[in-house]
Amino acid sequence: MANQEKPRRRPSPDPVAVLRGHRAAVNDTCFHPTLPLLFSGAADGELRVWDTASHRTVSSICQGRDGLCKGWVIEEAGLSRRPIFTISTSTYHFCKLSLVKVPCSAHGIQSGSSGSNSDTEPHRVLTGENAGSRDVNPAGGTQEYEQGSSSDGQNILAIAGQESSEIELWDIKSSRKVMCLPQRCSANMTVHPTKQRGLCMAVQAFIPCESGGYINVLSSYEDGSTLWWDVRKPGSPLSSVKYHSESALSIAIDGLCTGGISGGADSKIALFSLDHQKGTFSLRNEVEIERPGIASIAIRPDNKITATAGWDHRIRVYNYTKGNALAVLKYHSATCNAVAFSHDCKLMASCSADTTVALWELYPPKTPSKVDIATEEVEK
Repeated sequence: MANQEKPRRRPSPDPVAVLRGHRAAVNDTCFHPTLPLLFSGAADGELRVWDTASHRTVSSICQGRDGLCKGWVIEEAGLSRRPIFTISTSTYHFCKLSLVKVPCSAHGIQSGSSGSNSDTEPHRVLTGENAGSRDVNPAGGTQEYEQGSSSDGQNILAIAGQESSEIELWDIKSSRKVMCLPQRCSANMTVHPTKQRGLCMAVQAFIPCESGGYINVLSSYEDGSTLWWDVRKPGSPLSSVKYHSESALSIAIDGLCTGGISGGADSKIALFSLDHQKGTFSLRNEVEIERPGIASIAIRPDNKITATAGWDHRIRVYNYTKGNALAVLKYHSATCNAVAFSHDCKLMASCSADTTVALWELYPPKTPSKVDIATEEVEK
């Protein structure tokens, strides 16, 4: 049974800073994994890089609606003048792209310290930190699933394809498309796995520990369904669920890649687990919200809290494990389009159609005591 949302009656906290400078609705935002930088992208094509300490713009560029995905290097003076790669996807839609997320433990990251989530992973590309992953084999044939194998996934990009119900995987190094989900040669089957589900609305690529380095993908669709793909079986999804009665608009996977949360155009969010042995979803909890429409979801790297960006101008914060409401943030004056957490778990950013980006300090992670540190050293 769904839990009714019951926010606490404490007054809504104010943001610690508000970043102004965009002239159009801010559609997305995310943190750099190691530097004190925040990225925000607006509807007019402007990308801004902000210093999270000084709250000032470091650099900005503009890109039109050209069907291209580009990456830049961050230099001392800001972004490089020319992109380090350009991928011509020829896709025109509002589904956000995804780079591959790996479990926090794969980087030797402990809970509560810097981690990896879907909203921050693209900055590996922006900073040129692509070294170390194995080249993707673009050849076809019986070994086609090798195209989706990568030692850490840093060179693979997932995006809704030209056929808007399909997912495309691209190799950033070669700027070539390496795979389509479902596999094109399997798309002539009697029942197409995705076409009847409508547009792909959200996508998240990840490499679970159990996959042996092969990429998995979660994709959400216009009919409210979510599919789970493994590139070793590109013809059809491992599993599918329908947690939403209307379009599933957003999806996030947690820091361990063992579960996640989804939101849609209806009045609920769904928290789920992933059974990697069986390849199935398991619904943990449903939370009903007062007003419909969740544009974006993020889970903090330490898996303690999660936040949603709503059509009702609100940011809602929940306990990720229990699903209970913790706070409702009411700063923005228009639709909230995205929310993101910093890797050190100290900051949260939200962006809105009101052209602003807000920075928040919420439920900061506990600083390890000297006893804890000494204990960890002994255990090592």
